[in-house]
Amino acid sequence: MSLTPEKREWARLKALEYFDRAHIYLTDSERENIEVADMGMGRIEEYGIQIHNYLNTKRVAAKEMVLFPYQICPEQMHPPFDGTPGKEETFRVRWGTLYLYTEGEPVEKDKMFAKIPAGKENTFHVFHEIKLEIGMQYTMEPGITHWIVGGPEGCVVSEFSTHNRDDLDYYSDPEVARMDGVTLHED
Repeated sequence: MSLTPEKREWARLKALEYFDRAHIYLTDSERENIEVADMGMGRIEEYGIQIHNYLNTKRVAAKEMVLFPYQICPEQMHPPFDGTPGKEETFRVRWGTLYLYTEGEPVEKDKMFAKIPAGKENTFHVFHEIKLEIGMQYTMEPGITHWIVGGPEGCVVSEFSTHNRDDLDYYSDPEVARMDGVTLHED
């Protein structure tokens, strides 16, 4: 179930409030073209991410991302493509708190920040919890399974990476349709 145009606009406007809090200046055109990715689930406050893409060349990419409070960007992995090992990415928190879950020693489920929605328990497999606050960053190597969650106040996160192919990402949840409803804009 895709988002209604009204709900998509609500998420875009809310994301702009977060960018403003983080003092991230976007041009009028950039503000109009925020990517609202609900992963095809139509549950944007629970699943999804809001993105401004600065660039995506053959070698590097840079974007700003907003996660609302407790909003989950589902478990994923960036596989090899076109002779590359896959996307390597660095997350840097600009405002709020980001929780990153990845491979490694799992946090005890009752102490985990993220709350996995009922019925989705079998779509998450990695539970090593990394808490990133303003100014902190973490680099994710290609091929590592991970997922992210906005903290209690949400967050704004810069992502710097190698070439980005969101359409090739592998998601553990077969219901995820990453590009559903996403319109890519080029200036």
